[in-house]
Amino acid sequence: MLIRTNRTAAVALVGNAPPRRCGIATFTTDLQRALQNTGHGIRTGIVAMNDRAERYDYPASVIREIDAGRPDDYRTAAGFLNGGGYEIVSLQHEFGIFGGESGGHIMTLLETLEVPVVTTLHTVLESPTASQRSVIAAIAARSARIVVMAEKAREFLVNIYGIAPDKIAFIPHGIPDYPFGPPDGAKRERGFADRRVILTFGLLSPNKGIEVMIDAMPAVLVRCPTAVYVVLGATHPNLVREQGEAYRQGLMARVRDLGVAQNVVFVDGFVDQPTLLSYIAMCDVYVTPYLNVAQMTSGTLAYSYGLGRAVVSTPYWHARELLADGKGVLVPFGDAARTGRAVTDLLADDRVRDAMRASAYRASRSMIWARAADRYLDLFDDVRRAARIRIVAPAIARGPSRAAAPIPDIRTTHFERMCDDTGLLQHAVHSVPNRGHGYCVDDNARALLLAAMLAQPDGPALPETLVYRLAAFVQHAWNPETGRFRNFLGFDRNWLEESGSEDSHGRALWALGVCARGNLPLALRRWASALFVEALPAVERFTSPRAWAFTLLGVNAHGRDAPAAPGDIRLRDVLADRLTALLGAGETPDECWFEESLAYDNARLSQALIETGAASENGRHMSAGLRSLRWLNRRQASPAGLYRPAATAGFGLPRDAPHIFDQQPVDAAATIAASVAAWRATGERNWIDDASHAFAWFLGRNDLSAPLVDVSTGACRDGLHADRPNENCGAESAVSYLLALLDIRRLAAESSGRVRAMPDAV
Repeated sequence: MLIRTNRTAAVALVGNAPPRRCGIATFTTDLQRALQNTGHGIRTGIVAMNDRAERYDYPASVIREIDAGRPDDYRTAAGFLNGGGYEIVSLQHEFGIFGGESGGHIMTLLETLEVPVVTTLHTVLESPTASQRSVIAAIAARSARIVVMAEKAREFLVNIYGIAPDKIAFIPHGIPDYPFGPPDGAKRERGFADRRVILTFGLLSPNKGIEVMIDAMPAVLVRCPTAVYVVLGATHPNLVREQGEAYRQGLMARVRDLGVAQNVVFVDGFVDQPTLLSYIAMCDVYVTPYLNVAQMTSGTLAYSYGLGRAVVSTPYWHARELLADGKGVLVPFGDAARTGRAVTDLLADDRVRDAMRASAYRASRSMIWARAADRYLDLFDDVRRAARIRIVAPAIARGPSRAAAPIPDIRTTHFERMCDDTGLLQHAVHSVPNRGHGYCVDDNARALLLAAMLAQPDGPALPETLVYRLAAFVQHAWNPETGRFRNFLGFDRNWLEESGSEDSHGRALWALGVCARGNLPLALRRWASALFVEALPAVERFTSPRAWAFTLLGVNAHGRDAPAAPGDIRLRDVLADRLTALLGAGETPDECWFEESLAYDNARLSQALIETGAASENGRHMSAGLRSLRWLNRRQASPAGLYRPAATAGFGLPRDAPHIFDQQPVDAAATIAASVAAWRATGERNWIDDASHAFAWFLGRNDLSAPLVDVSTGACRDGLHADRPNENCGAESAVSYLLALLDIRRLAAESSGRVRAMPDAV
């Protein structure tokens, strides 16, 4: 586990800054303030791009200026940042704010910088010119990571620009944290009491489609005579330089010609944020009638959505993603009739409008600036650590004289001793099998999963007779009358229940899904697939998040290397959506977990979403999995930087309960597997650190400095008490250790040997 006691302390942002009037200036300043307000004491500063000879009257947050057209300014700014103690440069990229062809002058700065760069792309074009494509490729090559604010942007970068997916991070556009409420008070404050207010705000330019909403106003007024369309914003400075206020004057003439001058109000100005928020708060319907689908990010849309406004928009890329699932209304480009009808329907139906407002507000809480800053800071931390390339194992060895040992070989001696002719016994007295507690499908499903994972051409596979014995146990646990698996079986081979827990059912499905697509004998794979299909439908009625997660792991495995059945795909999406919704409902700026308390096998919830996101190419599920795992891995750390899994003493209690013991091997194994899944999905080295720290827990890098495993037999103690290890070596612990060992060995092989060694047992 990687503890973040040494977080990124100094960040320089390169972009625009107020009083320059543009969306990039607003975004850069909002991000800078949010980073500064995280409570981590981060030093921030903005390197501001100038677009004119006259200097702007910048605030103190601007530490350097660059004349966009002067290459030497970029070079000297890079020197300033190299010597200024900054650990990360956050570049805000928009083609138009940098000099040179397609903004190519920015490469002078990037090529001179010695500080890691994280670039946020505010525009990603679907049909770039050769020059634009070249500039983006060069920026991506020089950047440690690329941030996008729409999943469509990620798709374009991968498929059109050829950028590796693991280099791209998705962080939504930040929004102010503004209270939800009715518009009446803000209307009175702004002089629009008793009016139905339609609003558009932002810098005016022809691509914004303002004329479409103006053309819709006569039809709107037929049904809503009190409606007023407020157009808030100054004309874009570039447009003013080229043609003065001709565009605004043309819009006003259009209003007069249509006879709606009493119902369209132009507020000319670039207002401060409190004023802007009060205008948004007073509107009943917000409209973004943009004319171009290529609008990849809209700050105005994000703000209005985040304040819980009902939104009518054309289907540009950002709007399609943000307003999906009934959180807004999409209308065709340039269609005044459809736009007017959608606006009028919302104005006329308070119930529908209020439901849409509430839905948008709830969904947007993860976008507030404090949350966005945390995500950026997590990314900065990862990049900063990755810049200091190191071998994990020596780094976690205790002290310079601490020798490092190779990752242990796989030994199944103890595991096989725990098995008899029925299956895997649950418990042991020290290392001697204890028949008194019988068997359970939980442990035998884990064992079948282990058997499938060990079945590699060059691996230490289990004896085939033992594998079939484990399969027979799972088959015998299946109760076709209830459509559920039984769990507990006495040593006398009598079942103690007709149906087991939802979690045990999900774990059995997980094992069957892996068996069906592994390297086991064909007959065994066919059996596993058939029983998987028969047992799967019951899960849709389940309420346990872990049962959902275990099932997802099985569904993903079952669908690997073979066309997935439509029913599998549908259920996969249902379960992943449930987990993602559960996470979203409980997220706060400081907490990111699915439940009010931590319990056992916690990381499997994150792993399930990561693997599902990878299998389905669903960025929302992937993001939720990575986000929750990052939070969990931080939580599972002692002040000394040791991995510390959730303690059984704290199960069911609030997440902040300070319980340390007992610590269980099953959670270490889950953390390793989830971190390996995250590394495979992202390629980020910090996940290797997290997996390695969790595995070192088995070998003695824990709160008691006590090894839990006998590497010569594969036996594993049942956990850590407050004063000693639990000397009993039961089935769950043995299988958990072997699964963890398999994962860490494969991670070592796949990551080109970065995980080469682990600390010796203490």
